[in-house]
Amino acid sequence: MAAKRYDRAYFERWYRDPRWTVVHRGVLVRRVRLAVAAAEYLLEREIRSVLDVGCGEAPWRPVLRRARPRLRYTGVDSSTYVVRRFGRARDIRLGSLSALHRLDLDPPYDLIVCSDVLHYVSTGEARRGLRTIARLLGGVAFLEAFAKEDDTEGDQEDFRQRPAAAYRRLFREAGLIPLGLHCYAGRALARELTMFERGDGGRGARRG
Repeated sequence: MAAKRYDRAYFERWYRDPRWTVVHRGVLVRRVRLAVAAAEYLLEREIRSVLDVGCGEAPWRPVLRRARPRLRYTGVDSSTYVVRRFGRARDIRLGSLSALHRLDLDPPYDLIVCSDVLHYVSTGEARRGLRTIARLLGGVAFLEAFAKEDDTEGDQEDFRQRPAAAYRRLFREAGLIPLGLHCYAGRALARELTMFERGDGGRGARRG
């Protein structure tokens, strides 16, 4: 089978063709606002840095920059088309989730985004990438994942039918604490969280 191509035709179909696109602009803006609000709520200040893993053409970037003009944005994507066409203008560098640890990045990041990526990669790649994200994280991560139990729309090619329990295990192994609505905190904020700021209600939290 031919490898899936994240080329111009792919982005034209899934992000601009009204017959296929699922994430319309209003949905995107609400996701960005949610992630920013969660990070700033826990950090108790405005976010200053964002790492967007699997950013595609970087649709999050203009929404983030309008809200926080001085924000430092770094996008990472495996598409040579995206990097060649938009890399310099949109701060996107070539890289993958599994090889994130090899990039010359500048952590910690106040917000790390990995949206619509995890359900298209192998379990091994997801595990490696999440562990690196946890190490780079200084605030909140927005890690959108859809499980086998979900009724999903959109691109089904290479969609990994992984149960929700498998994702919970991967997040837990990486040391990521669920906050709800696809948001996670890392070790930097772990001791600051109250029991019910945690999406798991404090189960597994350390006493102290």
